[in-house]
Formats: sequence, structure tokens, C-alpha cells
Amino acid sequence: MSESWWKEAVVYQVYPSSFKDSNSDGWGDIQGITSKLDYLKDLGIDIVWVSPMYKSPQADMGYDISDYKAIDPIYGTNEDLDHLQSELKKRGMKLMMDLVVNHTSEQHAWFLESRSSRTSPKRSWYIWKDPKRDGDGHPQPPNNWSQILGEANSAWTYDEKTDQYYLSLFTPEQPDLNWENPDVRAAVHDVMNYWLDKGACGYRMDVINLISKDQRFPDAEPVLGPDKKYHPGGKYFVNGPRMHEYLQEIKHKVLEKYGAITVGEMPGVQDVDEIIKTVKSGTGELNMIFIFDIVDIDNVPGKVRMTLQDWSVKDLRRIVSKWQRVMSERDGWNSVFCENHDNPRSVSRYTDDSDKYRTYGATLLALMQTTLNGTLYVYQGEEIGMRNFPKSWDPLKDYKDIEAINFWKKSLDLYGADSEELAKQRRVLERKARDHARTPMQWNAGPNAGFADQGVNPWMRVNDDYREVNAEKQLSDDSEGLSVWQFWQRGLANRKMHKDVFTYGDFKEVGPESEEIFAYVRTGKESGKWLIVLNFSGKEVDWPFPDGVEVEGWMAGNYTTGKPDKSVKKFVTLHPWEGVLGKCVG
Repeated sequence: MSESWWKEAVVYQVYPSSFKDSNSDGWGDIQGITSKLDYLKDLGIDIVWVSPMYKSPQADMGYDISDYKAIDPIYGTNEDLDHLQSELKKRGMKLMMDLVVNHTSEQHAWFLESRSSRTSPKRSWYIWKDPKRDGDGHPQPPNNWSQILGEANSAWTYDEKTDQYYLSLFTPEQPDLNWENPDVRAAVHDVMNYWLDKGACGYRMDVINLISKDQRFPDAEPVLGPDKKYHPGGKYFVNGPRMHEYLQEIKHKVLEKYGAITVGEMPGVQDVDEIIKTVKSGTGELNMIFIFDIVDIDNVPGKVRMTLQDWSVKDLRRIVSKWQRVMSERDGWNSVFCENHDNPRSVSRYTDDSDKYRTYGATLLALMQTTLNGTLYVYQGEEIGMRNFPKSWDPLKDYKDIEAINFWKKSLDLYGADSEELAKQRRVLERKARDHARTPMQWNAGPNAGFADQGVNPWMRVNDDYREVNAEKQLSDDSEGLSVWQFWQRGLANRKMHKDVFTYGDFKEVGPESEEIFAYVRTGKESGKWLIVLNFSGKEVDWPFPDGVEVEGWMAGNYTTGKPDKSVKKFVTLHPWEGVLGKCVG
């Protein structure tokens, strides 16, 4: 397996609106990010990936871009970004930008010109179609595709002036670009060159596998039921017919000359061959993608994201083991993550976020992630074990995300008179809302959790637990065990020290399938064999050592600061949500 700087890097995702407010307007900004670089460096971060900061009307928190080459004033200026880059460079760190080019904002100059008339030179930069007509002659969408961030709505938006619909898969404010047009692709290449020339080390590519659409634009199958008007059309635009062609073009015309890091957000793709074609060393278009199996673990298969199903440790083991093996055997590369800005907090989702077990749950997940093969991504607040906000928060007042708002409005419309069904939908919202990841970063126990000055009203409510869960407290924690932050810091240092094992080494799951335990062995060329045993349950478990696994000594765990004092013979006893790392004989 070849070694590369981007494989060994630890990437930290900043959601800028919620990270740090430096100018008391209630909104996080670039100067706020710069002020916390020493904190990130001390943690062990190599690359800071910042979610979109470009000029935007903020219909979807910056993923609706109106100018790709300008920083939005709410975040600062282009000069502020230059200064951030300079300060990162001083610390031996890099900046990764977010590339959002499946769609633009409806306020982008390209779209304003495109919608001005049917004969506009930029009309074909977007996807325009004539309407169907109902019996009374009223315009209807060209097909039955549903909106991704609100499946009760059409993915098409009607423009009365020109009497056509434009495709807007996410929201009406985010019209899809027409990648069939070579001028569009050239414009995207120009944007990418712009930021790479200014020093960015690469891109996270937003929904990059949606850029090629089936040009027939057929109706989707009615998977949501015969009573629904609109249905997910992903079959016709997820990894579409020309996607690889477009990505190869980006690779050869832009990326190769910079040696850039790339990670693709590619939702909805399940085909292993398709994924390997994208990330295979040498021939693939991207370094890696985010495989969403682990964050889709509680989704109902075949349904939209805002659904719930039970899952077990066996499911987690199956997902992790599958992709660890596939990428190793087929010369691809993994991204390792449990959190991002589009998912609830991992400690709440996969473990027990109660006051009693939150620290153990968060450090259990840290131990798993820091010992898996791939490029590691840490999401802001994950390193201190931030959790979902309370169920008592009001969906109509405290939730800000457009997906959550659309979901709750639809639920009220459909089930307002059915208290039992509405309660079920409320549980989905409480468990799955993207808002959980977007509350302000909890820096200290002071006003606004240190995110903004006293007297400032943050754009989003601060989680109620900030007096107990905050970075300042964890940096100075001298209790019996390590704080979540300290555990992450130690885990990242250990990962880098033994990169031959944890970044590049062999992976093998061990032990029988269990309702509680996920265990595996990592083996490196220089550092030997290591055993990781993770108890994903709230009960004490005795785990018998399998044949061929002999532990020399336990080196780390999430219940003690030093080496765990545990048996290395016959079986090891694990407390609730406990994880241990052992050095093996041989």
C-alpha cells in the first residue's frame, strides 16, 4: 500500500457559522477560526476543512452559493481567509475548501442571466424543461421527482416569466447546473483553480455524484406509496451516466497539477465496483469518498433519511469490516468518520449520552476511529463529546435547518390530528435532525458557551449542557480518567506514532458475532499486532480471547488514564461502553 501525506492527515471539519464568533454578531466567522488554530494544532489536527463560506443568501446554510470567488460578509473577507491560510502555514497545517457545484444559488449571476429569457446565452447552464399540463391547462412539473430536502415537494420549480421549470433537487433556491454544457464545466474548473492557486490543499466535493442526470428525465418509481405525488428520483441522477467522465476531466485538467486532497460526498451509491472505480489508486478520480453506510445505519432501507429503524452492534461490525477489507483488497482508500454537519451527534446516536456514560461513549467512538484504516475526519465538538440537544426544544422555534423545518411542516400537515403518529414523527426529528450538529461550539462555561460575547444572541441556541460539556473544562481535566478531548489527543498521537498499523496496516475482525462486542486486530510491518475490543453496550461483558490472539499487555483504554489493569488470559471483562487497546504477542 503506497503512502501519501493525505492518507496520514487528520482532518477537522469546521462548520463556520457555529465555531467561533469574533465580532459579536452572533455568527461564527473566519477570524474566529483563526483564533482557535492553536487549540486544533494541540489536538493533533493537520487539515482544517471549512464548510462553505462563499457569498450566499443562506437558504441552505451556505450550500446555495451566489459567488464562488467571494467570501460572504457574515464570515469576513477574502483577506481574512488569506490571513487564516498564513496562520495555518505557520503551524504546519493546511486548509481544505468545500466545493458545491451540483447547484448554485438562485441569486448567482449565472442563474439570474439564465432565467432572464429563453434565449439567454446562459439558458443552457441550468436544466430547463417545458411543463406538463393538467386538465385545466395549469403547469405541472416535467416529472415526479421529489425534492431531496423535502420529499413532499417537487424537485422542479416553475418560472412564470418564461413558462418553464428548472431542476432544483434540493430546494427552489438551489437550481441544478447543467453539466452537459462544456461551458459550465470550464467555469467549475476555473473556480477550483482559483482557490488552489491561493493555497487551498484540496476540496471536499458536495454531492459530487449527482452532477450527471439521465437526459430522458423519466418518472421515478412510486416508492413512497401510491398516495404520494412525488418520489425520490435518485436512480436517474445518483452516479449518473457521465459522472466518471466529468470527474476524470476535473482530475486531469485541475487536480493533478496541484497534488490536491479530494474527498467526495457521494450519497446513495451502494455499488462497490462504482465506488472502487472512483477511488482506486492511480486510475480513480478522487482520493476517497464519504461512504455513508455508518451514518445511514438507522435509516429505513429504500426510504428517505428522516426515518428510523433499530440497529445492532452486528450491523456496525458488518459495515466497518466490509469497507476496511474492500479498500485494502481493491487498492482504494477509506475516509473514517462518525459525524459531520448533516448528522446528529455520534455519542447520542451510537452510544449512551447520559451524564453517567457520555464520556465513555464518546471515547469509545474515538478509540474505534483512531484505530481504523483511512484518512480520519473529526467534526467540531466531537472531540469534546458534544451531544444532541434536549427533546424539549421546540421544532418551530429552536430548529433552524431547512430539512427539519420542511419535515415538521409536512408531519403537522399529514398527522396533526393523529397524536400517536405525530409523536412518532417527533421522535424521528429528535433523533435525526441535522440541527444537532450545528449548535454553537462549546468553548467554556461562560455566557453563550464562549462562542459569542455576553449579551449577543447567537444565530442558533446553545445546547443547555455547555456548563458541563465544554473545551476549557476538558483541557484542564485532572480527574481519574482522561477527558474526551484528552483521549482524542492521545489517540491521534498514537495513530501517528504507529501509522504502519493504524493508517496502513492489515485489518481483521476477530471473535464470534456478538450483540455487544466489536473486536478487531490491526497489524503493521514495524509495530506488530494490536487488538482493539469495543463494548457497544450498557452492561458488563466478559469477552473470551479467540484462538490465535494472545495479548502481551493492555496499552490504553477509556476508563483509565494509564494502562488498563485487565486480564490477558482466557477472557477480558469490559465495563459498559468500555474500549481497550492491547499489544499482541508476535
